Amino acid sequence: MHKKLLALRMQRQHLLTPATEAEYDALYRDLQPGLNVYWHGFGQPPELTFRADFDDIEYNRQRQARRDLIKGRFAGGNLGWIVPEDLPLFAAMYRKPVIGFMNDVQATIMTLIKRLGPLNIQQIKEETGYLVKVITPALHRLQEAFLLYEDQYDGEWDRAWYRFEEMFPEVDLNKLSRADALSVVLQRFAYRMVWFDTKMARSFFKLPEKEIKAACAALAEAGTFAAVNGGYILAADEQQISTLPDDMPLLPVRAFHRNDFLVRAYEHELKTRFKPLYDKLPYDHDPQYYVLVDGEFRALSVGHFRYGPYEIHDIVCDSPDMWERKEEICAAVLQENPGSVIQRFMGQPQ
Repeated sequence: MHKKLLALRMQRQHLLTPATEAEYDALYRDLQPGLNVYWHGFGQPPELTFRADFDDIEYNRQRQARRDLIKGRFAGGNLGWIVPEDLPLFAAMYRKPVIGFMNDVQATIMTLIKRLGPLNIQQIKEETGYLVKVITPALHRLQEAFLLYEDQYDGEWDRAWYRFEEMFPEVDLNKLSRADALSVVLQRFAYRMVWFDTKMARSFFKLPEKEIKAACAALAEAGTFAAVNGGYILAADEQQISTLPDDMPLLPVRAFHRNDFLVRAYEHELKTRFKPLYDKLPYDHDPQYYVLVDGEFRALSVGHFRYGPYEIHDIVCDSPDMWERKEEICAAVLQENPGSVIQRFMGQPQ
């Protein structure tokens, strides 16, 4: 059954057959919030790596320009891109209201934007005399409270900050409870992951596992989820999975950047499993690409990020049997970072 789950996961995420434009929007919605490629150039739109049969960076650039993708601070306060119709959903999960009084900087900025209209950081600095390093965290906090909206519709630096209600007057931020919102996003997550446990959902959504457990239990009690092997699948998938052939294809070896949907879902496990393998290496060892082998993460390139080809100092693997897949693993890493040189494989110079 395990291989069937992995194979169906690859299908559902369009990793075996990349999505057409007609299929892409639903896929993107289910994998929200969308993120840029890790260590990207400034202003690069989000991308679903390996999952589209067209240039989805350019497609999402156009969606940003039309404001069909909008920016916010969501999982763990991280920047991400969602479709505007899902604002009530993500506000219910991630909005951090300003409790009590705003501090002086926050209150001054809010008053200024209410009086003068949208302003960029330089204009706020000129009006208030505050330093940028004082203004920026205040803006981020007001953004997390869904009081201000950063209108990044292109890749330029000069972005205006609006009152949220001015940009989205029709959005009811109190439409859903967090439990209601979790019920929706967990069903989407289950469809694309096929099987997941609450730790995976916590890694991805950056919400308390206690709340995720409660939402999953409620969905199971309602008959929407079925409990399987310490996790959950959609109840509607139980019959389908049992009838799948045993020889379903899995994704060829691929290297995924750290902001990828799959990597984020397994973040807790990957850190635990791979950090002991690279933590004490005597050379630079920032984790770079996690390598999927037969549907599971088995290897990781480590080294130094640079603008241009990365320095890849080693590829660490979770088992000696990965020597048999060395050529595939190295090729997958180099495919994502052309021009690099892999200096070692499992500690052995190349």
